[in-house]
Amino acid sequence: MTIWPIFRRSPSVAVLRFSGVIAPAGRPFSSSLNMAALANPIKQAFELRGVKAVALLINSPGGSPVQSSLIAKRVRALAREKEVPVFAFIEDVAASGGYWLACAADEIFAESSSIIGSIGVVSAGFGFHEAIKKLGVERRVYTEGKNKSILDPFKPENQEQVERLKGLQRDIFEDFKQHVCDRRGKRLIGDQSVLFTGDVWTGTKAKELGLIDGIGDLHTVLRDRFGEEVKVRMIEASRSWIRRRIGSQPLFSPSEVLAEDLANGVMSTLEARAVWARYGF
Repeated sequence: MTIWPIFRRSPSVAVLRFSGVIAPAGRPFSSSLNMAALANPIKQAFELRGVKAVALLINSPGGSPVQSSLIAKRVRALAREKEVPVFAFIEDVAASGGYWLACAADEIFAESSSIIGSIGVVSAGFGFHEAIKKLGVERRVYTEGKNKSILDPFKPENQEQVERLKGLQRDIFEDFKQHVCDRRGKRLIGDQSVLFTGDVWTGTKAKELGLIDGIGDLHTVLRDRFGEEVKVRMIEASRSWIRRRIGSQPLFSPSEVLAEDLANGVMSTLEARAVWARYGF
């Protein structure tokens, strides 16, 4: 039976863009990545008619380990259910939680100058107890449970509480390492004492260490795999944050919502820039 070219369907690849800091939902004026924002796009990508693969276009310096895990688990669950391969393409950065997301793919590609890795856990803050003392301010905190107010920035550092925090970090770190080992397996070439130090590498070095599978961009790799006629279909959320915010707060006028969110948005932007700055961006 002859199939005329006019009736031949070109292979389609659904593309999900994971760009930004990974953070819980509810952060206005931010392009943060979280399960709430990505659940529907991920589902749509795997349900696209005739889809041959799903591609993750990643540009993230990391963020919440919980959201990273939730997103990655959802991608893997649908990949198994639909029997669809997943490719990850790293742009500028896939560090920390960004690399966690990349490991949800069956194969990972990057540019030679991409920044990759930062497999570790970090917690940063400030201590203001000397500053408020000079200002004549007295800090008053009342709690039930000795660890309820752990590492209060307005109190002197407590070594017992620091150790408690480090214990939490170790648990999260073990989850991160296990995820990388489970997903990359024997492709990891470097020793764990090298790979899991929180260090970052260029795409070229990351390939040598087995953290990625190759150097290449989305369009080139997909054409090599699926042919010149492959159709790349971007899958994005259909509603903007402002529609969700205004639609969910009928007791306030749009101007009141914007005023509150603009103030909160400044802090979100500063926090995001601080995370990006770790990698020179």
